[in-house]
Amino acid sequence: MTAARLGALAHEDPSLHALAERLLALAEAGLPQMYLPGPETFVFTRVGTVAPDGTRRVEKRGTSTRYAAITALGAQYLPEDRQRAVFGGHTAAAFTNLLVERLPGVGNLGDAALIAWAAAETGHPKLADALDRVAALDDPGRPQYTVEAAWVLSALVAARSAVDVEDRLAAARDRLLGSRATTDSPLFPHATAPGLVPGYRSHVACFADQTYPVQALARLHASGPDPEALRAANMCAARICTLQGDGGQWWWHYDARTGGTVEGYPVYSVHQHAMAPTALFDLADAGGTDFGAAVRRGLGWMTAVPEISRPDGTPREPMIREDYGVTWRKVYRGDPAKAVRAARGLTTRLAPKARLAPLDLLFRPLSVDRECRPYEFGWLLHAWLGGVQR
Repeated sequence: MTAARLGALAHEDPSLHALAERLLALAEAGLPQMYLPGPETFVFTRVGTVAPDGTRRVEKRGTSTRYAAITALGAQYLPEDRQRAVFGGHTAAAFTNLLVERLPGVGNLGDAALIAWAAAETGHPKLADALDRVAALDDPGRPQYTVEAAWVLSALVAARSAVDVEDRLAAARDRLLGSRATTDSPLFPHATAPGLVPGYRSHVACFADQTYPVQALARLHASGPDPEALRAANMCAARICTLQGDGGQWWWHYDARTGGTVEGYPVYSVHQHAMAPTALFDLADAGGTDFGAAVRRGLGWMTAVPEISRPDGTPREPMIREDYGVTWRKVYRGDPAKAVRAARGLTTRLAPKARLAPLDLLFRPLSVDRECRPYEFGWLLHAWLGGVQR
């Protein structure tokens, strides 16, 4: 699988292949700096700061079970010695075991689903117990966030060959497919049913609400023929690729009713180098449409960054920082209280085609968020080193 994805990129565009290899090396160098050996987990984020004397550094802040599980999902594809470098001496399987042992104290459905997914991928002996914890947190009568519902489906698909999950898998599949406005709606909403999102912005869905369902449904079809799931994944992927920016940008907010864009910014690095690739590669592996050209355009944004480029085409600040072991998190407008997103969310509720063009001139996307989180590198490894077996 490693050779297939990177090999195809080397054939299509050698310069982008070099960029992907550079990012993968950065992920392996950066993740150990995000690991906390005492609690045996990962930080929530590393943030670039400037001291009063002008000294620049990157600070560790918080912890995240979710990001730890995503890191395990990605780093499992590394050779064992390089896994140990990421996890403070543990292999990905041994680190996943630590996460499984902590599952009784995990109260978030998405966190539990990611741990169960990692347990399935690493062949954990207590996979059934991990899935039971997911089931305990997943009340069938309650709406769930689409991202977390997609992770539940991916976990069940990964466990399908080891544990009897067919009834739960069918319910998770139907919930995700049924969350769309109609069976012909290309995009997924932010939640699987009303109740979690305020009515005035219930039509607004984010990029993650599209990529994780594409990935889950593609993997479902690969595990056992499901043409309806593959069709939905293809439709969603085709739509976000049609909307992709001229500079390869994967936009942030969409109208789940109309399939249009609500607001493009921020543009996140993880979407460009990891989340779009892993979803679209998994779709192609499962027999869906090959959107490799869109993946390559998105990856190219990482060094072009047209939003902050000088007249000669070079960015005034790089998004890739080997000196700090990070990729900066996003390019954004810098508008107070995310005013542009709020205005467009409210306006498009009643007028789906409204653009509020003056806001683009007033609040241009010239700001860089100097922050990096472990999942950005976890999904990067998963995207380029992983794959789907049919």
